Parts: sequence; structure tokens; C-alpha cells
Amino acid sequence: MVELLWMLLVMVVFITVLLIFFPAIFGRFVYKFMTSLEAKIYGLHKNSVDIGEMNISLLQNNSPEMPTIVMLHGFSSDKIIWSRFARFFTNQFNVVIPDMAGHGDTSFDKSWDYSAPAQAERIAKLLEKLQLEKVHLVGNSMGGFISVHFGKMYPERTLSLMLIDPAGVMSPKASDMDKMLEQSKNPFEVNNRAEFDEFYAMIMAKPPWFPHFVFAALSEQYQQRKAELMHMFTDFHGKFMLDSSLDSIKAPTLLLWGEKDRLIHVESVNVWQQGIADITVKTWPNIGHMPMFEIPQKSAKECLDFIKKI
Repeated sequence: MVELLWMLLVMVVFITVLLIFFPAIFGRFVYKFMTSLEAKIYGLHKNSVDIGEMNISLLQNNSPEMPTIVMLHGFSSDKIIWSRFARFFTNQFNVVIPDMAGHGDTSFDKSWDYSAPAQAERIAKLLEKLQLEKVHLVGNSMGGFISVHFGKMYPERTLSLMLIDPAGVMSPKASDMDKMLEQSKNPFEVNNRAEFDEFYAMIMAKPPWFPHFVFAALSEQYQQRKAELMHMFTDFHGKFMLDSSLDSIKAPTLLLWGEKDRLIHVESVNVWQQGIADITVKTWPNIGHMPMFEIPQKSAKECLDFIKKI
């Protein structure tokens, strides 16, 4: 009993020291542990697939007998962002959630191409390795951009496209991020905690709560990866835009948008509507750039209802 009390005391002291003097280290451990645990609770398991050029890290529920749905995250994000959304699909779909090149647990290499078409081609190679033919795609932001390029490049393999605040077209109205970029300030280029807090406030209107030490860890991660993120942003942003080729998209398409999006203005909806013939649109008035994370159940229901109708 005494030994147990001493062990508990040592653990409390150790955690207290970490919280006071090394909050980012403690936050990184807690965030990774909790998000991994949450994914497992929802039936998602981590895997790695060699596609030749790289090993792609992914979450999946390993149900190839069911229809496949692929979920693609946005720029600077990773696969774990989809867990709370994906839980509503695991009983009906074979869920595949990759970390795109240079993101999450998929490595970065300065020589790689990070453009949307190159990333779409990697998704095709991943699906070949997994022996999956036709898929539904859900993509947020950069992931939506990549999803549409996949739909253009592999129409015979695309069952549907579900785009959540996607990048890829020129908005009729400048967003807060557009205005910052015009002044040579990139919100993804984080140099300190204050800039991270400013960036985080831009990505969601209703962000879920996290303890301060998790924010410390995330801020440190963005600062450490600044050079890599800026390299990928230059490769990806504003290139291979879709404005003039949206009419080539034949797959049934669902467009979801948070009207409080500060990264990509909601006026972009008009461009997508005018370009894609078979498109369904749903917007939310008080939601930001990541509805699948801010309102996972509501956004998942929209996608599930959409798939049932096609």
C-alpha cells in the first residue's frame, strides 16, 4: 500500500512538473494518446501502406466488403480530424482516412510534388494497393480540392463527391485569409503562440474545447513545421484551379459550407453551383471552415442522406 502511494505521489509530481515547465511536451502526449484512443473507440485502426513513392499513414475500419468512403483532410491538418465524423459511417462503409503527403504521420520530402493533381494520383495508388475500385470521397478544404481532381482524373472510380468548404476556385469575395495573403501574411505561417491563437480563431467558428497544454503543443508543432508548411503551400495554393473545368465533373456532388468560414469565403458556393450540373448545396449560418469537426453529427447526416439518394 505504501509503495502504491509513493508511486502515485511520484506520478503526480512528474505530471505537475511537466504541466508547469514543459506544457507542450505534456500536451503532445495527451493529445496523441486521447485522439488515438478516440479513433479506436470508433472502430478506426492505424495502418501504413507503401505506394512506392512513400508510405501513407491512414485510419481504416477494415471492412472491404462494404462500400468505400475516403475522407481527405485539409492543409496542415491530418487524418485524426475526421474521427468524430467517421464514427457515423463505420457501420455502413469501408472507411479510409489517409494522411496526405507531408501531413500527420506521412512523411515530408522537399522533392515531392504537393499539388492537388499529384495528391489525387497518390490516392489512386493507395486505393490500388488496398484493392479498392470505386469510392465515395469526402474532402475538406485542400482535401476537397484533391477530391475534385480525383473525380476529374478517375471518373470511372468516383461514386460521389462530398465537398466541405473546398479550395479550388476563385471566390467572388475575398476571405480574411485572402486579405492577409495580399499583405504577404500567411495565417499558416506561425512564429509564436499569439500567431497560433490568431490562426486557430480563423479555422472554426465553434471550436471544441481543449486544455491550454494541448494548444501549447499544437502551437509548437506549427512553429517547428513552418518551413515545410510554407513549401507545401506554395506547391498547392492557387495552382491547377478548377473554375474553368467544373463542368467536367459528372459524379453526384454535395457541397457543404460554414457561412462563417474565414479561410475560404462562402461566396465561393456560387462558383461551384454554376460549374457542376449535378450538385446539392447545404450551408450553416454559424459554422466556420470545418463543419465535419464543429458539427460532426449534422454534417455526417447530410452526407449519409445524400449517398442514400444517389
